[in-house]
Amino acid sequence: MAEIVKMPKMSDTMEEGVIAVWHKKVGDKVESGELMAEIETDKATMDYESYHDGTVLYLGAEEGDAVQVDGVLAIVGEDGEDYQALLDGESSSEEAAPATEAASPAPAAAVSSEKIDTSSINATIVRMPKMSDTMEEGVIATWHKKVGDTVESGELVADVETDKATMEYESYDDGTVLYLGASEGEAVKVDGILAIVGEPGADFETLIKADVQNDADTAEVTAPEAPAEAAPVAEKPIAAAPVANEAPVTHPSGRVKASPLAKRLASEKGIDIALVQGTGEAGRIIKRDVESYVPAAQPAIASKTTGAVEAAAPAIQLPTIVGEESFEDVKLSQMRKVIARRLGESKFAAPHFYLTMEINMDKAIEARKSMNEISPVKISFNDMVIKAVAVALRKHPGVNSSWLDDRIRINHHVHIGVAVAVDEGLLVPVVKFADNKPLSHISAEVKGLGAKARDKKLQPDEMEGNTFTISNLGMFGIEEFTAIINPPDACIMAVGGIKQTAIVKDGELAIGNIMKVTMSCDHRVVDGAVGSAFLKDFKSLLEDPVRLLV
Repeated sequence: MAEIVKMPKMSDTMEEGVIAVWHKKVGDKVESGELMAEIETDKATMDYESYHDGTVLYLGAEEGDAVQVDGVLAIVGEDGEDYQALLDGESSSEEAAPATEAASPAPAAAVSSEKIDTSSINATIVRMPKMSDTMEEGVIATWHKKVGDTVESGELVADVETDKATMEYESYDDGTVLYLGASEGEAVKVDGILAIVGEPGADFETLIKADVQNDADTAEVTAPEAPAEAAPVAEKPIAAAPVANEAPVTHPSGRVKASPLAKRLASEKGIDIALVQGTGEAGRIIKRDVESYVPAAQPAIASKTTGAVEAAAPAIQLPTIVGEESFEDVKLSQMRKVIARRLGESKFAAPHFYLTMEINMDKAIEARKSMNEISPVKISFNDMVIKAVAVALRKHPGVNSSWLDDRIRINHHVHIGVAVAVDEGLLVPVVKFADNKPLSHISAEVKGLGAKARDKKLQPDEMEGNTFTISNLGMFGIEEFTAIINPPDACIMAVGGIKQTAIVKDGELAIGNIMKVTMSCDHRVVDGAVGSAFLKDFKSLLEDPVRLLV
């Protein structure tokens, strides 16, 4: 069934998008997740990936033309399908099916074998948008609307936690909230059902059924039944300990009735499940029965020599419990999921090799002291590293490159990603055109981006476009380490701390301030000689920092 693809709101201030490039034309096949167009917003030119599978039936604008947010970007459906009614329906509902058709329910068998007709339902499915280039799902941090509330286009509906930030989601539709697809704290996949908005009383349940029918991978709307063990049962007194003779408990059917969890727990604890008294329904043994089970004392036994009854256990008794195993499962945040996925892909897809170099920071220390006497903001050693990397990249564009499967992209601009540690993981805000900025500008920008990263207020355009990344752990006392390349970069530099150590200077032993850096390189893009030449120039810039000011 044909569907209208609407212009998404790709930034908080976006009102329209200009079609920079179409990657699909009418008649082309398109799959969910496939690049469809490049759209120029008020902040950046961004890739638009399709949420639909099918054939492109209609394009709503030519390259260079603007489309309003929520305007018709394209129509995707089955090859040869008539989409004109959909276009007409944007301004008029005259061709909608009569209301009487909706009143007569379809036979139950038709739900699974025939397409469900939703043309007469005056409601719209609101889907989870892709709010960042790496987003796969969003967690509902806060709902600002509930079922029954009216909502207008542009009105705040929810706060959505992505893998990079918590962002506001504004409605594109007018109407009444009929259905919410998740509770606060739950995740919704990109293109999953976020909500349904329409006329009061509209049959939104049929819309959901149609959506499930059209996408076999859509999760079941109704929650699974709770296991029988979770059902409330009458409270029964639990004995502190079983009887002394530890006789097996008699079960009415002659077999032990126990939940799988209780059986597994008993096996782990070395408990004979037949000795446990069940308190569940019909005497079923459940988890709490195993957890509260206390073995009885060993019975007395007869002496092999005299036949006299003796105590089975020696006088010394060891405590039953000498410690307790415990652990805590922490639910993965969106950020941690993406870090795991992207860096895993990078480590195992890109052949890494490493180049380490020692840099004498004596002159850099003196220069920084002098610069901070006149600088409007305090310049850090990290700021000097960023500037030195940016200047060196101008001379070595081969390091300022990316691997794109069938080609290598050599970037002529220098955008430096700066890794920032936050509570949930790592964010990489980007200092753009760093080679053209003075140290004081870089310092102020890095401080501002770092504060926004820790407050989770970074916007997607502030974390995109990096051509080289720097990770600095020197402030934590780390002398040397290696880092995993941050795609799409070909290199990342790991910066250690500055350490006083013995050096040979002018043929004599002296004390010097040494900093070690290790550059991880993607061997598909950068060869050892290319990376070494870059590091040589980077080293000379920091060892004679006056050159950074020219």
